[in-house]
Amino acid sequence: MTLLIAGLILFLGIHTLPMFTATSSTLKAKLGEGGYKGLFTLVAVVGFILIIYGYGTARFEGSPIIYDPPFWLRHVTMLLMVPVFIFLIAAYVPCHIKRVLKHPMLVAIKIWALAHLLANGDLASLLLFGGFLVWAVVDRISVKRRGGASAPVAVRPPLKYADAGVILAGLLLYGLFVWKLHILLIGVPVT
Repeated sequence: MTLLIAGLILFLGIHTLPMFTATSSTLKAKLGEGGYKGLFTLVAVVGFILIIYGYGTARFEGSPIIYDPPFWLRHVTMLLMVPVFIFLIAAYVPCHIKRVLKHPMLVAIKIWALAHLLANGDLASLLLFGGFLVWAVVDRISVKRRGGASAPVAVRPPLKYADAGVILAGLLLYGLFVWKLHILLIGVPVT
């Protein structure tokens, strides 16, 4: 559990840094843009690896059960995950979905975390998904208070069929995750 917590502190901590504009500006000035991005990436990657290894280890060792969700909530989780993949793709494509949601990545993270909290009641899952949910909510509030300073900016207007492509790609990715990718990448079957 220690590795999971350390990974969450590193990964979410470095992703919280942009919320503190003075501190991140000072670091950019000292390290340069490339140095800042390099340090950010290094800390994020180390944190992410620790999260993956720590979460797997905690579940393998038997993370304490805090609550036992009913089986039917797994179906709710699967339903909630459909827009997650669509929103993740929309974060990188100039489309109407992105324009309406403003921050589709944060929306996707919030839904992903909530959906997984509905289906997993062990302590490791609460730390992982609860940590990401809290971070995404705080980050969205921070972006609003900063006046959208770190808001993703669409460099061009939405393409004519971009939304249809984003939805199809999201559904395809969802299908792949349900079919094989979740078990291959996460090590846990969807059902």
